[in-house]
Formats: sequence, C-alpha cells, structure tokens
Amino acid sequence: MRLLRAVTLPALHPRRALVVGSVVALAAGPVALAPAPDSTPTAATTPAGDPGTRLYLEQCASCHGVRGQGSQQGPSLVGVGPASVDFQLSTGRMPVSREVSQARRREPVFSAGDISALVDHVAGFGGDGPRIPRVAPGDEASGREVFAANCAPCHGAAGSGAVLTNGWSAPPLYDASATQIAEAVRVGPGLMPAFPGQVLTDQQVDDLTSYVRRLRTERLDPGGNPLGRLGPLAEGLLAWLAVLVLLVAGVRWLGRRAAE
Repeated sequence: MRLLRAVTLPALHPRRALVVGSVVALAAGPVALAPAPDSTPTAATTPAGDPGTRLYLEQCASCHGVRGQGSQQGPSLVGVGPASVDFQLSTGRMPVSREVSQARRREPVFSAGDISALVDHVAGFGGDGPRIPRVAPGDEASGREVFAANCAPCHGAAGSGAVLTNGWSAPPLYDASATQIAEAVRVGPGLMPAFPGQVLTDQQVDDLTSYVRRLRTERLDPGGNPLGRLGPLAEGLLAWLAVLVLLVAGVRWLGRRAAE
C-alpha cells in the first residue's frame, strides 16, 4: 500500500496575509450586514384576505385589467367613481359572461356587502368620479318638470322605456331604486348623458327621483294588456288582426250554414 504524503502549504508573509484577509472581509461584509429577508407575506401577495381584491381578481380583472387599466374586452375603470361601479353591480348589468353592446338589468350577482367591497377596491385605482348620491325626498311637481325636459324624450312620458338607435334602448324605470336613479343621472350609463352638479343640482335630483318613484305607483293599465307599451301603432295593428280573424271565422260559419 502506498502512503500519501502530507502536503505542507507554504506560510504566507504577514503583509500578504493582511491583504488577503482584507479582501475576504470586504467581500463578505455586505452579505453579513444585509438584513434577513422578511418571511411575512405582504398584503399584495395575499389578496385572499381582502374580499374586494379577491372578488375583483376572480370576476373583473380578466376584462378590466388587474389595476383597472382596461383591455380589449372591457373599458378602463380608473376614475369612473363609486357611483358607476355601484350602479352597474346593483342593477346586475355587471359582470357579464360575454361581450354585449348593452347590458340589461337583472338580479345582482353579488350581495350588498360584496358590492360595497368591490366599490371600495375600484375606488383605490384613483380618479375623482361621482360618489354614490345621498337621496332625500323631493318635490314631485318640480321633479316632473325635470323629467319632462331631460328624461321623457328617451324613457317615455310614463317612464316605460323606448327603442333607440343601433340596437340600444332606454330601459323602463319602474324597477330602479332611488339611489340607482340618482346614480344614473350623475354617471350617464350607456348612451345616456351624465348630468353633473353644474347641470342638475342635488335638490333637482331629489325632486326627479321622487317623481320617477311615483311613476311606479301609477303603473296602471285600465285598458287591459299594455302590449309592452309600444304605443298606438301596435295596439291598432293587433286590433285589426283580431277583427280580421273574427271576419274570416264568421264567413266560414255562414258558408257552412248555407251548405246545409
């Protein structure tokens, strides 16, 4: 068996050893002085703790972007304001499963608490959009004047809605709450123009809201079926069809009687 000889390293000169030690200290110093990484997760990495963040990432971010910057599937939410978000969610117009030209009113997907959390989350994107209005009882007579001048041309004198251009329609107002009416006035969803405080004061919005809510109580049809409230043309056409059917039936009955 061949024995290995111990290798003896040459001793370093004192000055050379000092230089080598200094180099090693300079190299290892920043690593030794660097703070230990914090293992505690931050709020940005744990969105599940915030209901608004979690709901937004699950239901909204795919179309509107993680930070509300928008995409080809959905518009930007930066600066839209709490009133716009609350209106779209509380009326069930958002979220949608596919891209549509005009979202229709339906039952809300989220609860009131979830809607509030989403409103707060989107408000964090920045901007100074309209706040959710605080509606108070107003004067119905004044509200009727505001409605006739600004709302009736599209929504109809009775608030029953009407067909607009390019497949759009002004929806009926009977199911809207007081807050939703005021939000729509300030935000202007769809083709509807927005009415800021310089155009309609808060008092005028209160008056308008009270009058629109009254229209719901006056939603009576003493003449029978309203036929979708499409107007006299539809009613006249249906009346002519009914008369024509009765005339044909009468002629056939008389013909059978004469042949007997």
